[in-house]
Amino acid sequence: MPYVPPPDLATLSLAEIAELTAARKLPPVDQWQPAASSDSRMVIKADGRWFHDGGEIRRPAMVRAFAGLLRREADGQHWLVTPFEKQSIEVEDAAFIATDVVRTGDALAFRLNTDEVVVAGPDHPLIARGDAELPALYLAVRHGCEARINRSTWLQLVDLADDDLTVTSQGSRFSLVPA
Repeated sequence: MPYVPPPDLATLSLAEIAELTAARKLPPVDQWQPAASSDSRMVIKADGRWFHDGGEIRRPAMVRAFAGLLRREADGQHWLVTPFEKQSIEVEDAAFIATDVVRTGDALAFRLNTDEVVVAGPDHPLIARGDAELPALYLAVRHGCEARINRSTWLQLVDLADDDLTVTSQGSRFSLVPA
């Protein structure tokens, strides 16, 4: 079955975004504790591109499939997890890139480079790192993994921010610059 990209983020209501999110059935990688482990020989570059054995994975469907198996453990190590084995994966910065944002009602919805949509809030906070001169903003996605907010999306957030460079989403307030 061919992949049909989701509609333009700006045209969706919060209810439609929630339906899209619920429709994506992701495996319960947080519940799997496989005994076997190995190296996947995969790298997610800081710009969001995926590589295996030095060659870029160019099929978006493959990237989306692998992304659904990602988990980051407390020590910062990323893993591709199945019920039978987990394979380490090198992540240069963040596992995902947030490429677009839209305010819908009281929520900020982000599109990721995998075409997933994540709504910022208590379960998916925005995290400011770096310093005031070179801030880096991240969105908690799932299973410890994060999305780096790209420059154009950060500028969209600045347009949506209050005078103190904070935004709100689902009742939570987030600073766009590190403390």
